[in-house]
Amino acid sequence: MTDEHQPDATDEQPASGRLTSQSIRSFVLRQGRMSDAQHRFLDEMMPKVGVAYRPEPVDLNAVFGRQAPHIVEIGFGMGQSTAVIAQARPAEDFLGIEVHAPGVGSLCKLIDEGGITNLRIVQHDAVEVLRDMIPEGSLAGVHIYFPDPWPKKRHHKRRLVQGPFVKLIASRLAPGGYLHCATDWEEYAQQMLEVLGAEPLLANSADGYAPKPDYRPLTKFENRGIKLGHGVWDLVFKRV
Repeated sequence: MTDEHQPDATDEQPASGRLTSQSIRSFVLRQGRMSDAQHRFLDEMMPKVGVAYRPEPVDLNAVFGRQAPHIVEIGFGMGQSTAVIAQARPAEDFLGIEVHAPGVGSLCKLIDEGGITNLRIVQHDAVEVLRDMIPEGSLAGVHIYFPDPWPKKRHHKRRLVQGPFVKLIASRLAPGGYLHCATDWEEYAQQMLEVLGAEPLLANSADGYAPKPDYRPLTKFENRGIKLGHGVWDLVFKRV
């Protein structure tokens, strides 16, 4: 979650139907300049709050040192809202997934300065993390906020929220768990509504778009857009 759109997907699905890092990807690598502080906190904090990717299921209870509901955020950007949500919901544990080093360093800084104990970071492709590390039916929620809308029609196939990825997410949710998406791009919101509505494991919690949940804070980018008359659409679907 950030002032810039984040996650992204690639072009095609494999013939086998299995999601691979070549078939769908939750990001596009961008060159981002890191500040000295981001470098420092990345180096100092990731050994403490980082979870290394490995192609096997991870015990999140062991990672956090307790039993609690687990929420995954895909593409947290610079992490401001991620930190706010984690601080506001101390009874739950949050796993943020982001590939871009400046954002990871920024969230590391927020974790350290805020003394946040219920937030961990994986710096890796979210598709592979969900596919390989997260057991089926184990998550209480998944957040995808302001993914890259890829506005040009020829780029729509690169969007993150597409059927195969939504199916993967739904399989990792526990019954009653939720998938919360938000976008400021109306056409993408319409596509999200269609794609999520077509997944048999998910049911819409609202009649169409959902009211913005209180736990999702407004970003500076979002506030600026609202003042300019731009819309923001939230979608909250639950695992049946």
